[in-house]
Amino acid sequence: MTSSERVYIAVIGVGGVGSHFLSQLTHLTTQHPYLSLILISRSTKCLFVEDFSHSLNPKTWSHDLAASTQPVLGLQSILEYLLNVPGKCILVDNTSNQDVANSYPSFLRKGISIVTPNKKAFSGPYSLWQDIFSAAHTAPNPTGGLIYHESSVGAGLPIISTLKDLVETGDEILKIEGVFSGTMSFLFNNFAPVEGQGGKWSEEVQKAKAAGYTEPDPRDDLNGVDVARKLVILARLAGLKIESTASFPVQSLIPKELESVESGDEFMARLGEFDGKMTRVKTEAEREGKVVRFVGSIDVEAGKVKVGMERFERSHPIAALKGSDNIISFYTKRYGNNPLIIQGAGAGGEVTAMGVSGDLIKVIQRLS
Repeated sequence: MTSSERVYIAVIGVGGVGSHFLSQLTHLTTQHPYLSLILISRSTKCLFVEDFSHSLNPKTWSHDLAASTQPVLGLQSILEYLLNVPGKCILVDNTSNQDVANSYPSFLRKGISIVTPNKKAFSGPYSLWQDIFSAAHTAPNPTGGLIYHESSVGAGLPIISTLKDLVETGDEILKIEGVFSGTMSFLFNNFAPVEGQGGKWSEEVQKAKAAGYTEPDPRDDLNGVDVARKLVILARLAGLKIESTASFPVQSLIPKELESVESGDEFMARLGEFDGKMTRVKTEAEREGKVVRFVGSIDVEAGKVKVGMERFERSHPIAALKGSDNIISFYTKRYGNNPLIIQGAGAGGEVTAMGVSGDLIKVIQRLS
């Protein structure tokens, strides 16, 4: 196989999602032997094939990267390096870094395709969204310039691809509603289960943190911003020109008194002081025969987006969720009163990496 027939892969970010992606890439390279892994980069280490003559080993990447003495390449240096690739090239960004996201248009305009779960690229300023997709449309296809980001919403769930299919086949999106956070799903399913009872709010947050469902500082989950970013992405795909997460109401579950405490540990130590407020929210819902859940909704017809707590009948699909599952309902003209529902694990490194790997396959197929 000539070098021009190969597809060269560069990977930025080897944390939770990135390490799982590289593990999955080991399987992909057995199915697609023309794939050549040529660069692995993290903030403090870099490993790359200088002359593109061979592929890095995705089975031994961790050891090889740790042993590397090659210089750490900045984004501009990575771009210049990839411009010399003798074939088609795909950049896989497994980070949540804003600077990397801001660089996408530069890569796309040079015909380098991108696969990523990085929400910040698609939920930041609307001007960046426009620049990214304008660059993709003007790139020198079919050699590259494609961008896929299924895992930026719902990990490996087919949410973005489903919405795009609905829109591109002429359906009219009326409303999108659902539970978009595995963390919030786990918290509320245990705090306010459909059968009643449930623990104190602070205790459930502590359980979620101990189980690894929250960020090290749970405020990064409880502020609602992660859900808001996903809503921005879906709203834009549905045709709304949403400027940013500041363009609509986002309910934070962080007590005002704890917003400025110095650490996540201090936040957790004091959260129990405010259990009463959340208990009242739960009790009021129970009096109506309902449960409270943390949801996001997009009313496309009205042009309104919101994130926060809502009450649902116990028989509602959103109320009946288990564990940390996500559920997203698409209400459309074509589907009428019965929404198209997608449900399943919406968080976790392995399933997020699966979405990234699936996008990589799609790009490869379009480039071939």
